[in-house]
Amino acid sequence: MACCRKITLILLTTFVIYLGIKINTLFEVPPIPNFENEYWGPGKPTKDDKTIRPFKIDVPEQVLDVLKMKLNQPRALTPPLEGIQQQYGMNTNLMKEIIEFWKTKYNWREREKFLNQYPQFQTKIQGLNIHFLHVKPKATNGKQVLPLLMLHGWPGSIREFYDVIPLLTTPQKDKDFIFELIIPSLPGYGFSEAASKPGLGTAQMATIFKQLMQRLGFNKFYLQGGDWGAMISANLVVLHPNNVLGLHSNMCGSESPLSMLKTFIGSFMPSLVVEDEHKDKMYPYSKVFSTIVLESGYMHIQATKPDTVGIALGDSPVGLAAYIIEKFTTWTNPDWKTREDGGLKIKYTYTNLLDNVMIYWVTGSITSSMRLYSEEFSTKQRDLMLRNIPVTVPTACARFPHELMYQSDWILQDKFKSLVQTTDFPTGGHFAAFEEPKLFAEDVWTAVKKFRNVQSTNNSV
Repeated sequence: MACCRKITLILLTTFVIYLGIKINTLFEVPPIPNFENEYWGPGKPTKDDKTIRPFKIDVPEQVLDVLKMKLNQPRALTPPLEGIQQQYGMNTNLMKEIIEFWKTKYNWREREKFLNQYPQFQTKIQGLNIHFLHVKPKATNGKQVLPLLMLHGWPGSIREFYDVIPLLTTPQKDKDFIFELIIPSLPGYGFSEAASKPGLGTAQMATIFKQLMQRLGFNKFYLQGGDWGAMISANLVVLHPNNVLGLHSNMCGSESPLSMLKTFIGSFMPSLVVEDEHKDKMYPYSKVFSTIVLESGYMHIQATKPDTVGIALGDSPVGLAAYIIEKFTTWTNPDWKTREDGGLKIKYTYTNLLDNVMIYWVTGSITSSMRLYSEEFSTKQRDLMLRNIPVTVPTACARFPHELMYQSDWILQDKFKSLVQTTDFPTGGHFAAFEEPKLFAEDVWTAVKKFRNVQSTNNSV
């Protein structure tokens, strides 16, 4: 297998040269940019107040009154087509059930207490008030306390991690360490302030979160991310490798030219690229590509006209819930699109799903959250070519079977040069921490133990 792969690489390189593509450009490693002095707040740059201020969620009653009024005065929802479940998007019969639950059984003030159970703070970084949970273990039992930065994505929020928090801050008998968790809301998401200026992509956010950790006294820390959090994390370890002790990602990806060439050649010889047991997750590529097209319509809208769709979603709680909760059907399991109930109660509850929706609603952050797509897919961001810069920090990739994309170890190693752990799970999808908190937490524990072994080995050399 290794011999065949080497031959394949030689053939691919020859093919590229034959086409007249300059190999030094294709595999060029760009310089590391510096975003430390960017200012994203309103108006002219001002000096940040570096105070770390306690924060508590306390939504004005007027916001809840408006929500109640809008939920009680919805227009008639268009009935679904006969014989259709979720294939056209959110089924309106299911949506009516969720709306009724929202109106009669969901109590925000109770959920507010639930969300406030963990200490929260805000601090200003590069002109923006950044919100974060900071959860320390209640008991350490003499174990070393390790800082772990955890980053969510879209259409998620800090709510995704609530069931994982106690699993990571409770001592384990066979581990000599315990976690101290820092879980921020991304800029423009939830209770973190949105940028007032264009250009705040995942690379720039990576620098903001590095500064957050340093402000909290952690010059070196561990890192976890999924969705946008995975991309921010990947950029953070590229931009600031000396600050990260290990990266755990549940959406690892390599977008280098070499990886794309490997993926292409696998269309003809899959066994060269991926193990047989996981071949159906990558090939035939026509099937994978069809799934990507089916599930990425939202991305094209948000990458081009986020403010337009944001007006509609920001004005209608029903529309907002439909737009967000739809992703918790097919992104959790694509087969759920053929279920009347969308499969939602298999992994979630309506209460938990509405917690996430409410974070967007009460903060009015749906538009600013979607702008990240426009920023990330801009020419300015692409020209940074950060995807071409390898990650040298020890990395663990958690692959859940219903994630939107799958890449084999051979491809991931193009990006992650110190890939110490890859785990293929029997169940789970895009919202791993929310869906499978126990599996997720166990994988983080195992990964960090391996990171520490690598560090111990390196220190002894």
